[in-house]
Amino acid sequence: MSADLIRTLPDAQEWLRTHLTERRNPFNAIDDAAARQAIDTLPGTDPVAWAGHWTRFAADFADRAQACEKSGELEAAREAWWQAYQFAFLGRYPSPVHPAKLDAYVQARVYFDRATALDNPAVEHVTVPFEGRDGEGDSVSFFVARPRGVERPPVVMMWGGIDVWKEETYARGRLLRERGFATLHIDKPGVGQSPVLAGVDAERQWDPVFAWLDESDLDASRCAALGLSFGGYWAMKLAHTHRDRLTAAVNWGGGVHLTFQPEWQEKSRNASSYLMDLMGARSRIFGGHTFEDYVAACPRLSLLDQGILDRPSAPLLLVNGMDDRQNSSEDIHLSLRHGDPKTARLFPGGHMGTGPVMPTIADWLTDRLTKEGS
Repeated sequence: MSADLIRTLPDAQEWLRTHLTERRNPFNAIDDAAARQAIDTLPGTDPVAWAGHWTRFAADFADRAQACEKSGELEAAREAWWQAYQFAFLGRYPSPVHPAKLDAYVQARVYFDRATALDNPAVEHVTVPFEGRDGEGDSVSFFVARPRGVERPPVVMMWGGIDVWKEETYARGRLLRERGFATLHIDKPGVGQSPVLAGVDAERQWDPVFAWLDESDLDASRCAALGLSFGGYWAMKLAHTHRDRLTAAVNWGGGVHLTFQPEWQEKSRNASSYLMDLMGARSRIFGGHTFEDYVAACPRLSLLDQGILDRPSAPLLLVNGMDDRQNSSEDIHLSLRHGDPKTARLFPGGHMGTGPVMPTIADWLTDRLTKEGS
């Protein structure tokens, strides 16, 4: 087996500068000047140095946000809280595999909540009971963002992958909210506040969410699932296992079968889309720590081997970059040979593709949700 990739500090800084310039993960709506200063002064990539550095920048923005709130400058306060969240998220990136990064994650959630409380309408945070098994959590937490001026809107449930969690999907949902959809953001199994680890039946964490939707002011009869990166897997599985609850589902860059095989995992263990800790972040979703832990657990997720792919499904859109080195884009071709007909689109580039990917997804969801609701 090949050795895990270890970058020098200058190499890491160059990687970060490139991703910031191109606005690729892990950078989103972050202050460019402050981010460049943080990159230039980065002391190291070990967890303590890394987390401490980014959270110090986050604390500076949090101080600014509190000052703005005191002076009644709520728009400026919201932006400062948002930046505090962005920098704290960098502190836990890609996954809290160390206590210092876990502390950064906890702080990032606090800053995120302060920022989105100032949105109009404000984000609603929801916690519902969950009947977990031994060692699992007893609740599911998610948040809901509503479009302005729309009564009983259709809803798109969104979640990310191994490093992008529910807070990071919020900005991606803006285009959908502008089209009149509510967005519901939740962590996929094995990350964030999910009560379960990834496993063959972890989709049960969505059962209490669907029950909550039935009693909410959202239109549960027009509900879609949108999973990003590894999270696309769960959107695709729900399209089969919960097809009576979903109007449509989108697998944006997630694995299906080939991605979960040892041969692919060995080939992708140093995917350039990650700066560090790829194996630690991947294995953590199963409760493991190493590449070997991940390879041992991964094949269980295969939708082909589970017999899921040949079942009827809700309308499905499969999207990825044609040169993905993180999750196999060949999984799309395999999926088209099984079960109900599906819509598929391969974009240029690597993992998740480049170009108008999100607008394409939004157009497809708009068409499906509007038709089903008419």
